[in-house]
Amino acid sequence: MERRDARLTTRQDPGRLSPCVCNTLRMASRAVTQLYDDDLRPSGLRVTQYSILAMIARMGEANLRQLEDTLAIDQTTLTRSLNLLERDRVIERVPHSDGRIKALRLTSKGRRALETARPLWARAQDKVLRELGTTAWADAQRRLAHLLRIAVKKRKLSRGRRQGQPSSVPRRRSLVPG
Repeated sequence: MERRDARLTTRQDPGRLSPCVCNTLRMASRAVTQLYDDDLRPSGLRVTQYSILAMIARMGEANLRQLEDTLAIDQTTLTRSLNLLERDRVIERVPHSDGRIKALRLTSKGRRALETARPLWARAQDKVLRELGTTAWADAQRRLAHLLRIAVKKRKLSRGRRQGQPSSVPRRRSLVPG
């Protein structure tokens, strides 16, 4: 089996990352996602699907809002992933005590898929932690959790302001021609 190089697949020197926080985080995220996806490939799951299934398994049942909040995934992306998982019959929608909400749970096929993927995920996790070090990861995780809290809080505040704006207030135009 051909082994793919797990280094950043950019043309720039990894030591000279973008000064843009978002761009640098996305670059690192894409590279790490590729590493996990490579290791998970035999299970038929991608790391994003694995994360969703693992969260549903941990919660027993979960609704869309719970998954959005817990995994910090936007509704469109999450819905697309859930539709694929439902199509493949690894999750199913079940009634919720609040009739307006549909809960999701793993099917027996979903539990088997997760069992197959867990050791593959663990192998990817071990690779990353071996290179990064558990202490460095604990520090990075703490810092990223702080960044996540800030970003979620700021986004909720700005969304609340936008939703509260009267319709007569013009929206700001982008400075970049579209």
